[in-house]
Amino acid sequence: MLNEPTVIALNSRTQEVLAMGHEAWQMIGRTPGYIVAVRPLRKGAITDFDITQRMIRLLLQRAGVSRFNRPRVLICVPSAITEVERRAVEEAARGAGANGAFLIEQPMAAAIGAGLPIHEPLGNMVVDVGGGTTETAVISLGGIVALEAIRVGSFDIDASIQTYVRREYGIAVGERTAEEIKLAIGSAWPSERDMVKAEVRGRDLMSGLPKTVILSPEEVREAIEEQVGAIVDSVVKCLGNSPPELAQDLISQGIHLVGGGGMLAGLDRRLEAETSLPVNLVEAPLECVVLGAGRCLEEFDAVRDLFMK
Repeated sequence: MLNEPTVIALNSRTQEVLAMGHEAWQMIGRTPGYIVAVRPLRKGAITDFDITQRMIRLLLQRAGVSRFNRPRVLICVPSAITEVERRAVEEAARGAGANGAFLIEQPMAAAIGAGLPIHEPLGNMVVDVGGGTTETAVISLGGIVALEAIRVGSFDIDASIQTYVRREYGIAVGERTAEEIKLAIGSAWPSERDMVKAEVRGRDLMSGLPKTVILSPEEVREAIEEQVGAIVDSVVKCLGNSPPELAQDLISQGIHLVGGGGMLAGLDRRLEAETSLPVNLVEAPLECVVLGAGRCLEEFDAVRDLFMK
């Protein structure tokens, strides 16, 4: 129904919401001083409670919810969420007009969305690379058996590209440009795409004038190596923590890669090389978590045990 970036644009003078989602994303780095485009969530946690509440309210309105039909809301949250962060999410949802807020861990929702047999005595490994967090979970018999969560994700990869271009070429580029570079030539493993180069336009830090440079895929790979290495290390660590009985299942089942960050070119091949396990990028990796949440709502009473207490 809605597939939008978590960005909201505000008039800082009147606190009026001007745009949300894709529309607000287009405004990042292009607005006058009094209009601010902000991300109310960072690293999987709420950074601005009031704006998050307003954003949830807008989402509910777009989904056809009014003051008279207060719905039950299911929210997917990182597994590493703290008690305080959890309470903030629940209160933001209730304040926005929800009758009740239920929380489910993202890897569990992703596994359901990917159609994995989570209730069977079989090891299913999910690697969810989101915007602010990366979570690796081994799921069996409807529960998480081993978990490794780090606060590194796609936004950190974008930030490292910005830092690299600034350091190596003395050019300032925005958040949107960094993401476009990542999508065009970003990769975690060498491939035939390495022949393609990208033209990057930004502001020269010395002269302040616009300047264009050419970036190669090898340079971008070098720029994001720290973040990609941290993601791979967390997957290896989770494998090390999983029970030996489930290890043989993982050899046959493989690793299921979900989330927008999981679509980074070559990440599946990098994980295969480091873990010696087959890695499958699931169908619709970007929507996998929310599709799983939708299935949970359809079978609400049957899956209540999966919700966070």
